[in-house]
Amino acid sequence: MKFLSFSYNDKELYGVKVKREESAWDLIKVLEDFDNENIIPKTLREAIEVYGVSFIEKVRKVLKVVEESGKANDYKVPFDKIIWRSPITRTPKNILCVGHNYEAHVNELGDELAKTPKDVLIFTKATTALAGNNEVVPSHKDITDSLDYGAELAVVIAKPGKNILKPLVLDYIFGYTIMNDITATDLQYKHGQFFLGKSLEKSAVVGPYLVTKDEVSSPESMGIVTKLNGEIKQNAMTSEMLFRVDDVLAEISKIVPLEAGDIIATGTPAGVGAAQNPPRFLKEGDEIKITVEGIGTLTTVIGE
Repeated sequence: MKFLSFSYNDKELYGVKVKREESAWDLIKVLEDFDNENIIPKTLREAIEVYGVSFIEKVRKVLKVVEESGKANDYKVPFDKIIWRSPITRTPKNILCVGHNYEAHVNELGDELAKTPKDVLIFTKATTALAGNNEVVPSHKDITDSLDYGAELAVVIAKPGKNILKPLVLDYIFGYTIMNDITATDLQYKHGQFFLGKSLEKSAVVGPYLVTKDEVSSPESMGIVTKLNGEIKQNAMTSEMLFRVDDVLAEISKIVPLEAGDIIATGTPAGVGAAQNPPRFLKEGDEIKITVEGIGTLTTVIGE
């Protein structure tokens, strides 16, 4: 299933994409009318916290009842009427990211801040940086002239975990999404670390969907393509990652206890603007489209 969060008629909602339609099931309304339990999660993150991966089967069963009720259209919201949000809203506890996880990306940067890591390199983005599909992201031209894009496969955690063994990592994953890891590269060099340059307002663009893990045969066999104003800039496979998803989650959980709703981005491949000659940084009016096989296409527009 493809979960999403969105705003409709001034209400913050979440749902599931209707198969073969450009619309979403309004899950809050569905659960209120067709579910016998008193607990109706108000956000997708809350649903994951309460139910974990069992929420997937719960939704599957209740949607079958809705479809058989003869009232299905009463619970659908067309995509052209919604404002997309990050699938995980209301500030996740952690946005954790892997740096330098593609050899070709390390090589294209070729400087003192970019070396092939011997161990998983982790940095964070401020949770206030979250943004959704089709959202206009500020150019931040008052503080940076080196705004860059970065296509990443991201993982959403299903339940709390610490010291997770690699063979058990899949049990802790709810699903997969896309992140555009927007970065002020000049701030990275100025401060000599990642956090500030990675945490600008709306610099963690996530979506459009959170695809459940049962629909992804392997997170290490997915194509990633980034187009800037229609021109392909990044084109890679997740099989090129230096550290696999199970490596990443196992290593992080040795130190940081993972919690339901945490977002973990797995690194960007070669093709970023900073590595081009001359560098091609983002400016007002640019449109970035990131497609990850099996998930969808995440669109970002750069505003003023």
